[in-house]
Amino acid sequence: MSTDTSVELDFGENGLIPAVAQDVETDEILMLAYVSSDALAKTQNTGIAHYYSRSRDQLWKKGESSGHLQYVDEVRIDCDGDALIYRVTQEGGACHTGYHSCFYRTIEGETIGEQVFDPEEIYE
Repeated sequence: MSTDTSVELDFGENGLIPAVAQDVETDEILMLAYVSSDALAKTQNTGIAHYYSRSRDQLWKKGESSGHLQYVDEVRIDCDGDALIYRVTQEGGACHTGYHSCFYRTIEGETIGEQVFDPEEIYE
């Protein structure tokens, strides 16, 4: 993965930019998180997805606790420079609830996704 960022990014007033994780093989949307400039730099330098946790107020490597890493194949930037797509190869599930994707329910509440691990076994 290239570590060159030749496009100007708009991290807004809070220093964060939304990033959608998308499966590189299936194009399935796996999750949405936020990225700081440090998280983006770590992602580009390591090839592993890094995000910024707003609730914990800290940088985090996806899969650090669960072992379900996201290997980033490509980072795409939208036309305004204020949103990213991480095109990833997902190891295990992307969602902390055990599902492959965080988008496993319809608006009516129907579960349409596949649970790929038991979160109680991973997160103690």
